Amino acid sequence: MLELTMATVSGTDAAATAGMLMAEAPSEPGAVLRVGRDKAVCRLVTPDDWLFVSRVHLEFLCGPDSTWHVSWLQGSQPDPSSEVRLVVGEYAQTVSYGGSVPLPRGGAGEIVVQDRTGPRSVNVGFYHEG
Repeated sequence: MLELTMATVSGTDAAATAGMLMAEAPSEPGAVLRVGRDKAVCRLVTPDDWLFVSRVHLEFLCGPDSTWHVSWLQGSQPDPSSEVRLVVGEYAQTVSYGGSVPLPRGGAGEIVVQDRTGPRSVNVGFYHEG
């Protein structure tokens, strides 16, 4: 099972959890959860006017070995207006534009989508049952 929680953070409201959204999916090969602005395909949806987030920005996909990966999908622009980081405890890793990284099994952490042009971020917490 993969459990996700998402909070949108703007300005000095860094500790905000108001409006937190949640989604989960079983750890079965082919299971998918998406984060972005498109309500038709994303389980966790960001504000429409947050253009630093693509229509479908992040995709969490369960592989054949029941390991979850997060991918930063390439949008319509060649140069993204955000940065994406995977944070697990003290460990932080930048996710490359169009890249994918595995999530630790039996672990928890956060994916942070940071606006390059202002103090806004989308924080997606995850818990991957082992």
